[in-house]
Amino acid sequence: MVKQYLTEREVVSQLHLGGGTPTFLSEDEMRGLMAMLREHFDFADDAEISIEIDPRTVTTQTLQLLAELGFNRTSLGVQDFDEQVQVAVHRIQPYSMVEQCINQSRAVGFQSINFDLIYGLPKQSLESFARTLDQVIALSPARIALYNYAHLPTRFKPQRRINEVDLPSAEQRLQIFLMSLRRLLAEGYVYIGLDHFAKPDDSLALAVKDKSLHRNFQGYTTRADCDLVALGLSSIGKIGASYVQNLRTLDEYYAALDAGHLPVEKGFHLSQDDLLRREIIMDLMCCTTLNIAEIEAKYQISFAEYFHDELERARFYADEGLLDLNDASVSVTSKGRMFVRAFSMIFDHYLSRQSGAKYSKLI
Repeated sequence: MVKQYLTEREVVSQLHLGGGTPTFLSEDEMRGLMAMLREHFDFADDAEISIEIDPRTVTTQTLQLLAELGFNRTSLGVQDFDEQVQVAVHRIQPYSMVEQCINQSRAVGFQSINFDLIYGLPKQSLESFARTLDQVIALSPARIALYNYAHLPTRFKPQRRINEVDLPSAEQRLQIFLMSLRRLLAEGYVYIGLDHFAKPDDSLALAVKDKSLHRNFQGYTTRADCDLVALGLSSIGKIGASYVQNLRTLDEYYAALDAGHLPVEKGFHLSQDDLLRREIIMDLMCCTTLNIAEIEAKYQISFAEYFHDELERARFYADEGLLDLNDASVSVTSKGRMFVRAFSMIFDHYLSRQSGAKYSKLI
């Protein structure tokens, strides 16, 4: 159905199969899915084909199948190895289980293994997370995403089982992140930005060096800006200057398919102002430097006049040594890289229009 709306046969440079536990699919279902994708799309020779796996359910046979189907990158939601924390979040996966999964993944030929860690979880402390980092470093993943836990129980039903009293304070969260940052840097990982780290020889780290780093809905990427074709429940796509999100409940999603139309919940077409602000945010998050002359020439604006209010708000961060503001550029300092999300939010005029909306906290 999606193929009807694409003007030509597309070449896939990246495929990400995520959404929690895609390895829940049976072998026949996984083979069928990949066969259909390859039937309708051409895959580039160097395509990154990644999948999220759950070490609690995956087997050597599963990993062998994934490698056979062309998957070359895998991502594991480790979160935290501390037993008390795992009990508190109702996700039990001992270190030995993850270690076995990693060894098996490497044995079948996965080129890159990524870990997702979360700080700010219930029962978590500076000391307990330091021990988790020891174990993570021993497993030597190529990339590490260190996410701040977003406690939004009104939006996510499973979080209602979490006792808010057990959550670490904002100060404790900050200390855990700073400790993790120092530790990972000392171990040779490169700080990519926001909450991502990679080994020096990883393509993400190399992209930081040559300024080719990009960011999309999946996070940081080495691939240039391209269309994102969203398939599956709640997934978000980007075609040209438009965004689209699929329906978020299974019943609605299947009902739309059964009725013979795309299971799209909403779409949004970006204005010239949206495109301008998106480019500014992208530059700050990926390159840490915004070239004002280039922006002015491309969008035919006076940057100082167009963003007068934003620049006034940014001066607070400049006074704290987190931003460098001058007539030629806006640059994030080394100290300010941890707060690039806050700087980017200055240029997102939609945030100020959201009344009553709740978002995850910066720290």
